[in-house]
Amino acid sequence: MPKRIISIVVAICVATTMLWIFGLIVTIQDQFFYEASSSTKQIEATNSNSKQKDALSIVALGDSLTRGTGDETGKGYVGHVMDELKKRTDKQIQFTNLAIKGQRSAQLIEQLKQKEVQRQIIEADIILMTIGGNDLFRGGEALRDLSTTQIEKEKKKFIEQLNTIFLLIREMNEDAPVFYIALYNPFNDLDNGKETSAIVRNWNYAASEVAAQYKSIICVPTYDLFELQVNDYLYTDKFHPNKEGYKRMGERVAALITLTEGEK
Repeated sequence: MPKRIISIVVAICVATTMLWIFGLIVTIQDQFFYEASSSTKQIEATNSNSKQKDALSIVALGDSLTRGTGDETGKGYVGHVMDELKKRTDKQIQFTNLAIKGQRSAQLIEQLKQKEVQRQIIEADIILMTIGGNDLFRGGEALRDLSTTQIEKEKKKFIEQLNTIFLLIREMNEDAPVFYIALYNPFNDLDNGKETSAIVRNWNYAASEVAAQYKSIICVPTYDLFELQVNDYLYTDKFHPNKEGYKRMGERVAALITLTEGEK
């Protein structure tokens, strides 16, 4: 009798765990991928988006992290960066967020071919960017398939596309510093946390090597910000940062930004 009860309890625990993982994957697919599942959004040109004289122009690119998904206050990391820069400059800050929820690197390449997006980048003084989380985690598929072969295949493809992204940006704007925010691991408290953490660190290293090939493209680490007590800095979807997580990211990025005399 006790053995039967133990077997039932174990079966219930396994079923509950599998149900939780399935729910997490569904949540990720909804929160992270819904908006970019359609064709790349066209950014329409408006006169109000033209750079104002003597303004400090900041353009943000990428995915849901740059949109601030998960921050109840709506600020995201870019909001905290703006708050810090306002303390350092008397100039008006003109901010344009071109990020698209769920966007992958291939979609960002297509977005960079749009004329209005190109105009914004040409006029930018500072460029902020997150990309790669969707390429790596693939709507939760990565949790089901952590094979080295598949991960390496996805990483190689992403690195090639990241290089194309940096190349396109530099063709449009040679001087504006680009702050590429690297990945953190939202799954480091799961049973396969050590494995996923190793994958994220390897992914970040490869991305930082690409960034190092270009003038003033800075790879901003965030892995360490979430490594300890990760759930304290995650939204309820257990994937995106919450307001405290974004605050830590924003402070990290802002600390790396140095304004020239002409930008103060």
